[in-house]
Amino acid sequence: MKYFVATGEGRRLDATTRRSLRGSYVQLSDGVTHYELTGPDGGDVVVLAGGLTIPLFYWDELAAELHTRGLRTLAYSGYGRGYSDRVVARYDQALFVRQLHELIERLEVPVPCHVVGTSMGALVAMAYVSNHVASTATLTLVGPAGLSRQPVIQKLLLGNDFTASVVAKYLGRRILQQHLGHNVADPERAAELGVVVGDAYRYEGSIYAFFQTLKHFGLFDRAELYRQTGTLPVPIQLIWGSEDHVTPISSLDQVRELLQPSQCHVIDDCGHMAPFERPLVVADQLATFYDTFDRSA
Repeated sequence: MKYFVATGEGRRLDATTRRSLRGSYVQLSDGVTHYELTGPDGGDVVVLAGGLTIPLFYWDELAAELHTRGLRTLAYSGYGRGYSDRVVARYDQALFVRQLHELIERLEVPVPCHVVGTSMGALVAMAYVSNHVASTATLTLVGPAGLSRQPVIQKLLLGNDFTASVVAKYLGRRILQQHLGHNVADPERAAELGVVVGDAYRYEGSIYAFFQTLKHFGLFDRAELYRQTGTLPVPIQLIWGSEDHVTPISSLDQVRELLQPSQCHVIDDCGHMAPFERPLVVADQLATFYDTFDRSA
């Protein structure tokens, strides 16, 4: 089924459009992926897997901090986000894990590499690492999703294709903005995030991808994925904002029990998006963690 065009989507992504946009592009099996592989030559690579709504620009400040610490970064936009294709496919976990695997393979990223996943991206990262342990140096999860129960009203809405399509097409942008409003504790930074994300959502198919991901990805009741990840022979770090109300920090104890992380850090006065809100703090924690667990030594 072809994606629909929602209110406010007045732009179309194609080869011509992308020539004037930042970043690099690669054709993968499901579509074109927007990425940036940057930082000092020879540095260990940190792969950054984003959440439900975010384009690769979300990582800019954290990436810059990691570069000053000698690390190289691979940031990318998931399908339907940023300047990656709005694919006509099932927006489930398999799609996003396949995208990550193919991107690392196609770009010939040196392995083992460090993998960082935030929010929904934490689920993508865990699923990827589960199948590529030998290619993973460390795994860091930031404000990870997957341990809450799906709201009944959301389940009912998404269960009806016609109703979900109508709501998404005409009210999707408002729902997206409400979601973004809960992500960042600092109002000024929240406004900045809204601009960064909102611009990419002016391209056709963005709201379609957002709602199809809500419907098919499996964002809830993922305790078993956490448990399985906790058994992997990979050093794991957990980072959470103390004011996270999207993936509430009340799940911290449960995550620690399931995941058995080597390190756990709570960042004070920080909301759901720690890499965006506290890039210097997160970069310090990542660099220290990598020095502690250097599998290439």
